[in-house]
Amino acid sequence: MAVINTVLLDFDGTVMDTNSVIIGSWQHTFRTIEGSERQVEEIVKTFGEPLDRTMAALFPDMDLDEAVSIYRSFHRDNFGEMIKLFPGVFELLKSLKGQGYKVGLVTSRLKATTMEGLEKYGIKEFFDTVVTADDTSRHKPDPEPVNIALNRLCSKPEESIMLGDTMHDVLCAKAAGVKSALVSWSLAVSEEERAGEGAPDFIIDEAEELMDILSRNS
Repeated sequence: MAVINTVLLDFDGTVMDTNSVIIGSWQHTFRTIEGSERQVEEIVKTFGEPLDRTMAALFPDMDLDEAVSIYRSFHRDNFGEMIKLFPGVFELLKSLKGQGYKVGLVTSRLKATTMEGLEKYGIKEFFDTVVTADDTSRHKPDPEPVNIALNRLCSKPEESIMLGDTMHDVLCAKAAGVKSALVSWSLAVSEEERAGEGAPDFIIDEAEELMDILSRNS
């Protein structure tokens, strides 16, 4: 295995615990449009997908812009108060930068709320590049977002690893020729997927374990 010098991380469910605000935004949307909430498990299955794509699938007979507006109104008003860093993430990012790794964020979230989250918790400075849904025409699991990050960082796929919480992250990494690591605190990946044909190269239970993986490949 080539020496890893580049680490790419997903935002939602990996760096930032946004589960509550995402689930809350969807339930607000369902209450507004359908008059009742849906099962949380149904919402979790959409994690990692671009919002427009999910909305179009869930509400095919409704104006897409109107449905998205309902979701985003709740999301915007509650985002700052309902998000938090996962344990150990700040320390991981600090260690990565301190040891000279190139660090990128690759997310299907829009730029505005991504940057709001990074700035709120003082971690923006740890990232050498940030690739959001605003930067891509194709989204995870297509490799384009990762390829954009690698190009910006002048990094090679074989020298890179992607840390994420959904199969969209894992498949995106694999399609780009990048090693993949899945966080065990993911809500979106079943046990079968974690061990199946598209399984990640690594599964980590705590953020600091990524440094152990990197040290074994340096």
